[in-house]
Amino acid sequence: MMRFVSDPATSLKIEKMQERVRWRNPKVIDRGIDQTRLAIDDAKEQEAFSFLVIGDSGSGRHPGHSPQRRITEQMLPHREECRFVLHTGDVVYLVGSSEFYPQNFIEPYREFIVGGENPKNITFDQMVFNLPFLPVLGNHDYYDLPIFYGVLAQLSYPVRRVLRSRIDFDIRFHGSYQGRAFAQAFMDLLSTADQQGKLAAHLDQHYTAETSTGRCLKYEPGSFTRLPNRYYTFRYGGIDFFALDSNTINEPVLPSTDQSDRQKLIEQRDAIEQEKQQLVLEMGRMDVSEPEQSDQADDIRVKLQQLEEIQIDIEKQLNPSANVTVDYEQLDWLRDRLVQSWQDPEVRGRIIYFHHPPYVTEATKWYQAQTFAVRYRLRQVFDDVVKQIDPKGRPIVDLVLNGHAHCFEYLRTVDTGHADSNINWVVCGGSGYSLRRQREEGAEITERDGLEEKIVAKSQLFVGRTGQGSNKQRPYSFLRIDVTADDPVKLILRPYVSEWSKRQWHDRALDPIVIG
Repeated sequence: MMRFVSDPATSLKIEKMQERVRWRNPKVIDRGIDQTRLAIDDAKEQEAFSFLVIGDSGSGRHPGHSPQRRITEQMLPHREECRFVLHTGDVVYLVGSSEFYPQNFIEPYREFIVGGENPKNITFDQMVFNLPFLPVLGNHDYYDLPIFYGVLAQLSYPVRRVLRSRIDFDIRFHGSYQGRAFAQAFMDLLSTADQQGKLAAHLDQHYTAETSTGRCLKYEPGSFTRLPNRYYTFRYGGIDFFALDSNTINEPVLPSTDQSDRQKLIEQRDAIEQEKQQLVLEMGRMDVSEPEQSDQADDIRVKLQQLEEIQIDIEKQLNPSANVTVDYEQLDWLRDRLVQSWQDPEVRGRIIYFHHPPYVTEATKWYQAQTFAVRYRLRQVFDDVVKQIDPKGRPIVDLVLNGHAHCFEYLRTVDTGHADSNINWVVCGGSGYSLRRQREEGAEITERDGLEEKIVAKSQLFVGRTGQGSNKQRPYSFLRIDVTADDPVKLILRPYVSEWSKRQWHDRALDPIVIG
């Protein structure tokens, strides 16, 4: 079976990341350090503030244009007015490799990095941000290459250069090494300080912010801009932000055991495999020096990756590990921190962000098992929280931000029968990688309730790929969020679009969305 990527087991992702941050090391515990919290030290904190949101951005140049760079250029006028940037994951495609950070991250975002006037001099593991840049891991940030592909890459690079002239997947010699490149780029690797015998001194220098949960990492723009962990929290202007790693909570809730269901999944997987092989043959016949065929080849590349993601989702349902790993430690942490947040009178609102959207109508994501898994597990957390607090008619959180689906979408849940009712959800996953369409099934998301289907969420706005052939429109996007000084807080969502159509850019601001 043709495979471009390999997804590490959940248990391995957790294990590797804990090793890198020296999770619960005695020197950390002795100092009363909270390894899941950071404090932004920018001397600009006020109750009214703004920030930017992007996601699914880390691709190289498309034929004749660079959506990622275009979006960055449209963000720059907002830079001075915004306090930080949130990234909803998939920072570097296709397999999170350190080989692609220079062209897929440093170069397009150079104005946000110290020394960015000379981006070629910046190494991916030594980046310092002049404006806080706060990402979460996407699935592509964890991916690796199948073993045979890595061997092929090293043995036949001249052949691959010819191949890549027709089909460029942002792949070279290796993958992320189970998220290692992301960790080196953004996280505070206590393992490095420990190996150098400098762990105690490092903790005493950088973990000096005093909080209600202990000392924590001090995030200093222009000086020290590292994240303490793969999931973390911070407070800014009276708003609690919770950044999650959804890659370790997205295992299927109920893997398929019914034989007829399994057979359908097998047939679907095999049909996808045949389609992939046909697409590769079709692409091989194209002349990418021709602009129209180059765009068609780009569309096929995107289609191949969509199909592979669906195959991975099917494989997780067909072949679950003997003991399915779910990151309950992270889920319990979120539950407890949300309860603490609600019990703190200084907190005016709460925002959660992570990669995999629980609610979405993008055509390739809405029905996947991992979508339902993340929805189910987040819902469980919210249900547990509401048992311990009185939200006084307010939703458990004011906003949930996601990526993964390559679009911009604003949704609201209705009465789901659970504590995730009446919440605002935004998918911000259209900031550079090729876009996808909305499903044909419509804007209303339903769930089965006994013998009936009931509506649980409604899409209010969808911005994704539309049109066909030469009339195809690709509206890439980013989001600015203005936070008011009100209590309860009011959020003003301001989406911005840069549309690539007829080989030209068209920039526009969409109507603001007011929450609260």
